[in-house]
Amino acid sequence: MSDLKQKVARLRQAYAPHEHRPLGGYLAAMGTYAAVTGAIAGVVRVTGRTVPERPSTSDVVLLAIATHKLSRLLSKDAVTSPLRAPFTRYDRPIGSGEVMEQVRDSGSSTRHAIGELLSCPFCLAVWVATGLTGGLVLAPRLTRLVATALTAVAASDFLQMGYAVAQQAAEGGGGED
Repeated sequence: MSDLKQKVARLRQAYAPHEHRPLGGYLAAMGTYAAVTGAIAGVVRVTGRTVPERPSTSDVVLLAIATHKLSRLLSKDAVTSPLRAPFTRYDRPIGSGEVMEQVRDSGSSTRHAIGELLSCPFCLAVWVATGLTGGLVLAPRLTRLVATALTAVAASDFLQMGYAVAQQAAEGGGGED
């Protein structure tokens, strides 16, 4: 067993000689993702649900926008910070109700990896998209309803930002002279 530990230690050192990378935590995250994906596939099979050969374009667009919004909501929204707090540390507000957080590095590679996952909308999007896609097969009506609400909120966000930019421009704060 110590031979295996030595090989793993050498691999870590060779991979990132000047920086700590939580490879064990990443492996745990990948294993969890594979288990969740396998569980969804198992439930689909056991329930006899049919998987569409080709998802409709409207479902892909709906889930893409919903994935964007839910990923940002979970990873950056100030209100969801209690979900991230065990794995991250508040840094500063970044506008539009979002916060920047730093990953807690408490020596636990799993905690670090979870912190990276939960504070990165790009990283979290894979998990969200997988859940929404599984939901589309297992509970299509409910999933489309939830995805529609998330898509509406995403559209509202962009409209709010556009309104703020237009308001600044109208008040002469557009930065142009």
